[in-house]
Amino acid sequence: MLVNCAKAARIAGINLSVYIEKTMSHGKSVVIRPAKGLKGSVRLPGDKSISHRYAMLGGIAEGDTRLENFSTGADCASTLGCLRTLGVQWERNGNSVVIHGRGSKLQAPSVALDCGNSGSTIRMLSGILAGQDFSCELRGDESLSRRPMARIIKPLEMMGAQFESSDGGRPPLRLTGGHLKAIDYKLPVASAQVKTSLLFAGLYADGTTRVEEPIQTRDHGELALQAFGARVERRMREVSIEGRQKLKEIEAVVPGDISSSAFFLCAAALFPNSQLLVPGLLLNPTRARLLDFLIGLGLRITMSGLEEQHGELVGSLQVEGGALKGAKISGGDTAALIDEIPVLAAIAPYTEDGIEIRDARELRVKESDRIASVAINLRLMGAEVEEFDDGLRVPGAQKLHGASLDSFGDHRIAMAFAIAALRAEGETEIQGADAAVISFPEFFETLDGVVLR
Repeated sequence: MLVNCAKAARIAGINLSVYIEKTMSHGKSVVIRPAKGLKGSVRLPGDKSISHRYAMLGGIAEGDTRLENFSTGADCASTLGCLRTLGVQWERNGNSVVIHGRGSKLQAPSVALDCGNSGSTIRMLSGILAGQDFSCELRGDESLSRRPMARIIKPLEMMGAQFESSDGGRPPLRLTGGHLKAIDYKLPVASAQVKTSLLFAGLYADGTTRVEEPIQTRDHGELALQAFGARVERRMREVSIEGRQKLKEIEAVVPGDISSSAFFLCAAALFPNSQLLVPGLLLNPTRARLLDFLIGLGLRITMSGLEEQHGELVGSLQVEGGALKGAKISGGDTAALIDEIPVLAAIAPYTEDGIEIRDARELRVKESDRIASVAINLRLMGAEVEEFDDGLRVPGAQKLHGASLDSFGDHRIAMAFAIAALRAEGETEIQGADAAVISFPEFFETLDGVVLR
């Protein structure tokens, strides 16, 4: 699954000034050198959250779903692979995907479903599989096999599915689907993936399934269901769906991934002379807290060309660097920024007052323990960091130096510290940097195209 990014870049004629590839026993490493700023245009791969949902719903819709700018990440490739194993045929040409929907009934797989590193795949697809009349096994890589799945197991069993798992609800999961009944369920912990899984299961249930969130999370599942023709009702933090609905195919361009944009926006924020254009970007209000947060830090952001596509807000950003203040992330902001916290923490030493992160225990059970991973790497770069069970406090006005860092096999850690290294003194080596393939295989080449030296 690992990609030789530097070789691909050489073939494409891309300048490799951002990094030097080295062969490591545990993957590839890159060397990041200090930069003077960012300038240019960045077109990002399709949003990962939307790509997952459109692919899954396309598989159980009637007709052919056609998707442009589908995510190039390995996680979404895992979703497509599982769909193929379930009898869904599709063709892919670059970032264009055509999915031939089977309707609501999938094919019993003859082998285990390989979810790779993708928690989105295993959690959300389980909702659809809960309504199928067969048993199957869902597996993942070593990292995914450490991630708890009790959050989906409990409510899906309440609806009528059966699970067998090892080690307290961790993959592999043995799931037996069948006739489902609707439930009213209050999520104990805010999770868009769990919410989407239950709404997908609700398509197969008798009655109306209702899900209530403690804090509003991203609403891509609801919007995707509506795009495919499902009737979904939304009220405050509650969403409900009627069972036994049929879905129709769609044609869509997946907006650029706003979580991937965070790395470039944070990089631009480090240098007052930066000027960056990000066209065709997802600007869904449940994900746009990142923009508000960065504006509060001091980044200058202007939106233009706003339009709605299948319920999702899309537009362009013009970004200019500025002096960075400081901030605290907690409560609802933590839930809204959960994917962006690693890179925000990585640039915290360069802010005036630092950044404190709390209520983020969920980061302990991501692809790596992201709280520990961030703390270890910042300390290796000479930063002062205070680590809590549920977060970090990183003081501002610090100077970092280059160091040999580890991605811990985590795509967001690899990319976050590529950004932190741009303003450090000296070169920084990131071992296992090819973990970026999980969500953004083109990351290092794209960064190279806009860095000024």
